[in-house]
Amino acid sequence: MLSAKTETAEYDFVIVGAGSAGCVLAARLTEDLATSVLLLEAGVAKEPLATRIPAAFSKLFKTRHDWAYQSEPEPALLGRRLYIPRGKMLGGSSAMNAMIYIRGNPLDYDRWAAEGAEGWSYAEVLPFFQRSEDQARGALAGHGVGGPLRVEDARYRNPLSLAFVEACRQVGIPFNDDFNSGRQEGAGYYQLTQKAGRRWSAANAYLFPAIGRSNLTALRGAHAMRILFETDRTSGVEYVKDNRRFTARARREVILAAGAIGSPQLLLLSGVGSPESLSSLGIRVVVDLDGVGKNLQDHPASGVAFACTQPISLRNAETPLAYLEYAARRTGPLCSNIAEAGAFVRSYAEAQAPDIQFHFAPAYYVDHGFVRPPGHGFSIGPTLIAPLSRGRLTLRSAQPLAPPLICGNHLTEKADMKALLAGVKLAREIGAAAAFDRYRGAEYLPGAAATTDEELETHIRTTVELLYHPCGTCKMGTNAEAVVDPELRVRGVTGLRVADASVMPTIVRGNTNAPTIMIAERLASLLRGERGAGSVRAAS
Repeated sequence: MLSAKTETAEYDFVIVGAGSAGCVLAARLTEDLATSVLLLEAGVAKEPLATRIPAAFSKLFKTRHDWAYQSEPEPALLGRRLYIPRGKMLGGSSAMNAMIYIRGNPLDYDRWAAEGAEGWSYAEVLPFFQRSEDQARGALAGHGVGGPLRVEDARYRNPLSLAFVEACRQVGIPFNDDFNSGRQEGAGYYQLTQKAGRRWSAANAYLFPAIGRSNLTALRGAHAMRILFETDRTSGVEYVKDNRRFTARARREVILAAGAIGSPQLLLLSGVGSPESLSSLGIRVVVDLDGVGKNLQDHPASGVAFACTQPISLRNAETPLAYLEYAARRTGPLCSNIAEAGAFVRSYAEAQAPDIQFHFAPAYYVDHGFVRPPGHGFSIGPTLIAPLSRGRLTLRSAQPLAPPLICGNHLTEKADMKALLAGVKLAREIGAAAAFDRYRGAEYLPGAAATTDEELETHIRTTVELLYHPCGTCKMGTNAEAVVDPELRVRGVTGLRVADASVMPTIVRGNTNAPTIMIAERLASLLRGERGAGSVRAAS
C-alpha cells in the first residue's frame, strides 16, 4: 500500500535511470559542485559478484537484476516471443553485457547528420568517444586515454577463438586489429570494457568515483511513475521508494536515461505520445508526439554451432582451479567475455558498409545460455547490424509498474532475411575452414540436414534472438517522427531531454554501449556550455 503523503525535494537536474547514460550524466554534471543532481534507479539490489566476473554475465539473466522484458508474438518469427534482458541495477545493462567496445561505423553517424541530426556526424561525435575512453593501447588511431571508461585487450583468449580468426582469413576475410579505427571490416578480437580482468561498467567508470559528492544524490529502488508538467514546462518527477511517494522538482531539467524501453514508456505514461493511444487508456495528453515508442530497432542474430572434439571450450571456465586463478591473478577463462572474437562483413558486394557482424564464442551459446548441450562446442553468431525492419513499443496499461507491449517486427523486411541468410551460410563456411579441422565435430545448429535456403530460413525463424541492443524509440531529428531535436530536447515542451540509446535515429553497426556513453558525454558537454559541443538553449 502506497503512502498517501507525498514528500518533495528540489534539485537542478533529475535524471531517471542509472544505466550507462545516467551514470555518465550524473558524474559529469556534478563535476560542477554548484550543480545538484538526483539520480533515480529502480533496481533495488546491490550489484552481485557476477557483475564483476566477465564470464558470468548470463547468470544475471532473468534474476532480480534484470527487467527481463519479453516481446509480443513476432509476426515473421512464427509467433515466437523474444527475451529482452535489460540491467536493473547501477550501471544498467553495462553491468550485465558482454563488454564489447564498438563505436559503430562512421557511416552510421554521417547518416544521422544527413537526415536531420545536425552535429552528430562521425567527425563531431569522435571527440566524445575519445573523452570517455582510457585506451590501454594508447592514443592511437583516434582513441583516447585518461577517460573514465577503461578499454583493454582481453587477458584470456581461448584456442578456438584464435582458430576462428584464422578460419576467417582462410575464407577471405582479412585480419583487423582495431574495429574502432574507422576501418571496420575484417576479423579480429574484440576490445573490452574491462580493467585488470574485471568488468568496468559505466557505474565503475563514472558513478562510483562520483558517489561521495555532496551535490549528487543517487537512489536505488526509486521507480519513476510519471513526469510532472506545469503547462508546457517540465517541473519534475514523481517516484515511489519503499512504498512512499516522492516528488523531485527540477530547477533546470529532467533527463530521461531509462533506455530504449524505459524512456518511451515513461513519456507515454506522462501524456507524451499519440493522443489516440493515450486517450484510450485514460491518460491525459500533454504533448502530441506520435513518434514516441515507434522506430524500435535491435540486432537479430541466429547461431551456427559445432561440437568440439577437444575439451578446451569455456565449459571448463567454472572449475575450482579457474576460480582460484581468477581470484589470485585476474587471469584465465573467467576473464572471458564469451564473445571473444568477431568479424564485420558485407552480405552483398554493393553494400555501403558491413551489414553482418559475427560474434564467436568458444562455447555453446544457445538460447542466451539457458540451454546447455552436453559436451564441448563452439558457436558462430551472424548478427544483422543494419536492419530495415522497424517495431514499436506501446503501453499495456496506465499502470506504471506494468511492462509495456513490445513488438520489433524483426525480419519482416525481405532484405533483412536475405542478409541474415547470407550470414548463416558464411558462418558455416567459416566453421568448415581448415583452421577448425582439429577441433570441429558434428554441426549442432542448424544441423547437417538443413541444406536448402528454405530449411535455413526456417532455422533462422525458429532460433533467432536479439543481441540486447534496443534503440530508436525516441528518435532524434527534425521530421514528424522525431521525438527529440538534435540537442535531445523533447519536442513541444521545455525542460525535458532524453539521452540514451532510444534517441538513435538508426541503429549503429555494432554493439551499442560505447555509442550510448558517447551520447551522454555529448549532452553533458552541451549542458555545461562547453565550446565545440554546440549551443544550448536554456530552459525557461
